[in-house]
Amino acid sequence: MSEAYTGGAHQAAAPPPSEAEQRSANASVGELLGEVTKDLSKLMRQEVALAKAEATESAKNAGKGAGMFAGAAIGGHFVLLFLSLALMWGLDALMPIGWAAVIVAVIWGIIAAVLALQGKKEMKQIKGLPQTAETVKEIPPTLKPGEHTR
Repeated sequence: MSEAYTGGAHQAAAPPPSEAEQRSANASVGELLGEVTKDLSKLMRQEVALAKAEATESAKNAGKGAGMFAGAAIGGHFVLLFLSLALMWGLDALMPIGWAAVIVAVIWGIIAAVLALQGKKEMKQIKGLPQTAETVKEIPPTLKPGEHTR
């Protein structure tokens, strides 16, 4: 029994160093800083690309909401123009024309309000740039200018 007693357990050999550990052990500070700069540049390009993609998506949703508002305005205008006249003349048989006009205006005001609320609902679905904002928060504080680390 020439081996030392280890209590029945086999001692595991240390794992071989990873590629990154080997690189850092053999690389100069300048090379490491160059690599960090390259990685930071790549990160910033990716963040800009993400922001562009999210801005495009938000712009599409904003366009849908704006289209709803425009449709509500045009539809409201034509409905007010033609049906108001017809309804007002129909009510003229029951009351003075002035009161008939007021009743018709209130009815179409309610319709316009409903359409505007639907447009507002579409506009609330615009999310902005949530993923970009979240990933920017993940950048280490030491890389942010103007902040001191402890």
